[in-house]
Amino acid sequence: MTERFATLTFERRVAAPVATLWQAWTAPAARAIWAPPAPDVTVQFLEADTREGGRELSICKAAGHPDVRVEVGWLHLQPNARSVNYELVSSDGQTDCAALVTADIREDGDGSRIVLTVQVSSLATNMVAGYEQGYGAGLQNLAEVAARTMVLTRVIRAPRAVVWGAWVNPQTLPAWWGPDGFRCRTDRIDLRTGGEWLFDMIGPDGTVYPNHHKYVEVQPERRISYTLLAGENGARHADAWATFDDTDGSTTVTLGMVFSTMAEFQTARGFGAAELGLQTLGKLARFVGAD
Repeated sequence: MTERFATLTFERRVAAPVATLWQAWTAPAARAIWAPPAPDVTVQFLEADTREGGRELSICKAAGHPDVRVEVGWLHLQPNARSVNYELVSSDGQTDCAALVTADIREDGDGSRIVLTVQVSSLATNMVAGYEQGYGAGLQNLAEVAARTMVLTRVIRAPRAVVWGAWVNPQTLPAWWGPDGFRCRTDRIDLRTGGEWLFDMIGPDGTVYPNHHKYVEVQPERRISYTLLAGENGARHADAWATFDDTDGSTTVTLGMVFSTMAEFQTARGFGAAELGLQTLGKLARFVGAD
C-alpha cells in the first residue's frame, strides 16, 4: 500500500555560523542552488517574498520529466532560529501533495545544526518517498552551500528608501561601491531585473579588477539578487544578494555571497573579503550621511 501521510525528520550539522545557515536556508538566491536534489535538476524562482505572509513560486525542471510547480507560503520566520512554511507541489495542473515544514536552527559547537520536521499529505503515489529523497539530498546540498557562504551585515542610520536609492541609482552606486581606497570605472550599467553592471574596480595601487554583475532580481526596497562574474561574461565567481530591512527608522543591510567553489571561498576569506566587504558597506553609510 502506498503511504499517503507521514511525518519525516531530517537533521544536519553545518560548518557555518547560525546567521550564515539562516541566510542560506531562506535567501532565494541560495535556495535555488541547494534545492535541486540531483545535478540534472534546476529550480527557477518565479516569485519570492521571504517574509511572514509571503510566498514563493518555483518551477523544478528535469529532462524527460514534467515540470513540477512548488508553492511555499511563509507562516513564521524567527530569524536565526525557526521557520514554518506550507508547501504545495503540483504537476500537469494537478496537486500532488501538501506539506508543513518546520525548520529549527541552533548553534552546535563551532558550527550550527538544522532540524527539519516535514508533515506530508500525499495525493499522488510515491510522494513520501520523493520527500525522503529530495529533502535528504537538499540538506546535504544546503550544508555544502552554507559552508561556502559569506554573510555581512551593517545597520545604517538612514531610512530604507534613502539607502535603497543610493544602491539602485546608476550615478551613485559607482561612487561608493568597493573597499576603502578603491574606485569604479563603469562600462555600462542597468540596475533592474535582467540588467547588468560591467565595470572595473581599481585598487589604490592602480591594479584593475574586472567585474560583471548580472541582476537576477531587483525587488524595490527589499532585495537585490545578482551573479558576480570575473570580467565580461567571465567565470562565475559567486551568487549574491542584498536585503534591506527597516529597523526603527534605520536600515539593516545584509549582503550574502555563495562562492562557486569552496576553494574560491577560502581564497576570498584568506585575502580579507569579509573585512573589505564591510568597508564597502561603511562607504555606503558615509555616502548617505549616516556615519
